[in-house]
Amino acid sequence: MLRRFARLFVIKTRFEAMAVIYALAVGAVTRGAHYLTQYPGAFGYLMFAACTGAVFMAGAVLLERTRKDNRQRRRSTDRAAPRVRPRSSVRRQRLQSRFRGDPQRFRKALHP
Repeated sequence: MLRRFARLFVIKTRFEAMAVIYALAVGAVTRGAHYLTQYPGAFGYLMFAACTGAVFMAGAVLLERTRKDNRQRRRSTDRAAPRVRPRSSVRRQRLQSRFRGDPQRFRKALHP
């Protein structure tokens, strides 16, 4: 029963995401206005900016999650680059496996 109730709060479409972002923005601006009256000056403006900045970050996540092509990434930076090991570590690993029981021969082979 609890799962059925929790399913009501799942954001499925972009329209729902926009509505949630709007509600977050209204709340953040209200809180920021309170900060401006409570902390006049630069600190109040900084807190106002922090409130609205949090909405930008949360909105980006919501819009990203409700995108139609969620499995495919649009930017090349979203794909992980293949991990390349430096040549020295590959050489060291080969030599370690070759001279496993003899550390002196391994050191000599590593630094000829």
